[in-house]
Amino acid sequence: MARDKPSFRTTTQTGRLLRLTGMTTSIASRVATHSVKKLFQSEEAQSRDREKLMRHIGREVASTLGEMKGAVMKVGQIASQMQDLLPDEIAEALSVLQKASAPMPFSVIRKQVRRELGDVPEALFARFDEKPFAAASIGQVHRATTHEGQDVVVKVQYPAVKESIDSDMRHLRRILRLGGLLKVEEATLDAIFSEIRNQLEEELDYRQEADNLRRFRAFHADQSWLIIPDVVDALSSDKVLTLTYESGDDMDTVRSSNHVYGQALRNQLGERLFDAIARQIFVLREVHCDPHPGNFAYRPDGSIVIYDFGAIKRIPEEDLNALRRLTQAGYAEDYAALEGVLKELGIRKSRGPEVSAEFYAGWAQLLLPPFGDQPFDFAGSRLHLKLAKKTRETSWKYLESFQPSARTLLVDRVLGGHYWTLVNLGVVASFRPKLEAIMSESMSS
Repeated sequence: MARDKPSFRTTTQTGRLLRLTGMTTSIASRVATHSVKKLFQSEEAQSRDREKLMRHIGREVASTLGEMKGAVMKVGQIASQMQDLLPDEIAEALSVLQKASAPMPFSVIRKQVRRELGDVPEALFARFDEKPFAAASIGQVHRATTHEGQDVVVKVQYPAVKESIDSDMRHLRRILRLGGLLKVEEATLDAIFSEIRNQLEEELDYRQEADNLRRFRAFHADQSWLIIPDVVDALSSDKVLTLTYESGDDMDTVRSSNHVYGQALRNQLGERLFDAIARQIFVLREVHCDPHPGNFAYRPDGSIVIYDFGAIKRIPEEDLNALRRLTQAGYAEDYAALEGVLKELGIRKSRGPEVSAEFYAGWAQLLLPPFGDQPFDFAGSRLHLKLAKKTRETSWKYLESFQPSARTLLVDRVLGGHYWTLVNLGVVASFRPKLEAIMSESMSS
C-alpha cells in the first residue's frame, strides 16, 4: 500500500481528530448496515457478509493509520501482531503498518531540533543529512557528523505526538470495539490498552531511552559480539536523541549474501540472538521488545547490532516466575500445572468450557520443537502455518476459554517477532539446553 506524505489532516491535533472521527463514523455506519441486513439473511449469507465487512474495515483502518504518525499508528502496528485479539481479516490488513512509513518534511524536523537543542542542525553538526536514514511511527532518524568528526545518527520525535496519545487511543479503541471485533473481556481490554499506553509513554521519553541504552550496554558488556550504540548527551534531549553510528547489514542483505553469511555463521547469529534475548528476559528482567527487523543489523564477524531501546518491557518477579514455570510445565508435559500458570496469567479464563489435556498436548507438540533439544530447521519451518490451521480447527470450541493477557502481551511480541528473525536467517539450532541453563542461572542470581 502506497503511503502519502503526512498532511495537515494527519499531523495536527485538529486534523488528526477529524480524520479519526471520519473513519469511526464510516465504520460505525457499515457495522449498523450489516446488523440490519443479517436479520433477513441465512447463516451462510451472514458469515459471508461479515467476512466482507471485516476485510473492508481492515483496509480502511490500515489505510487511515498508514497516513498518520504517532500513537495511533504505533498501536495499530502492535495490534497487527496480536492474532488472537483481532479477526484474521483485520490483523492481516494491519500488517502493512509494519513497513517503513513516509518521512516528515525536513522543515518540520529542523524546527523540532531547534526547539529541543537550541539551534538548527546545520549549526549543531558539521554535517546533517536532510534525507532521513529511517522513518517510523513516532520519529525519524538522520545521519550526521559531529564537529569532533564522530559519525552519529540523530533520532527526532515528531511534534505533538505525546499530546495526541489519549485522543488517538480513545478513537482506536472505539473502532476496535465496533461490531464486537475484539475477542476479549472489557477488563482485559483495559489492561491491554493500559500496557500499550505505558509503553508509548516510555518510548516518547528519549531521556528514558538514553538510560535504557546505558543499562543494556552495561549488562551486555562481556558479550563483545553484541553492539549497542552509545549516547551523545550534549546533543540529546527529551525529543532528540543522538547516538554513535553503528554499521551493519540488514536482513535483506544477509539473506542475499550466502557467500558471506554461510550456514555456520547464520546459526551462530541465531544462537547469539537467542542468548541475548533470553538473558534479558530471565537475568536482567527487562527485554528489548520491538523485534522489527529494522532494529537489528548483522556483521560478517558474527556481531549483532541492536538499535532503538525506547520499547523496553520490565518483567515483574511474579511474571518471570510464571514464565519459568510455564516453560518447565511444557517440557515436562505437565498440563495441569501448565493450565494453572495460564490461569494465573489471565490467559486461561476462569470461566468457559473445560480444556482437555489432549488440547494442551496438541499445542505443546507444535510450540516446543523450536525450543527443543534437537536441531530445529527454522528455514524450513511451517510452524506459523500449522498454528494458523490449529487455531481455525479449535477456536470455535475454546473461544470462551482463552484470551490475550496484558502481562504477556509484549513478551509474546518479542517471541513472535524473533521467530521470523530466525526463519529469515535460516537458523538450524537446538535451544533447549541454552534456555534451561539461563533459567537455572536466573534462579540462583
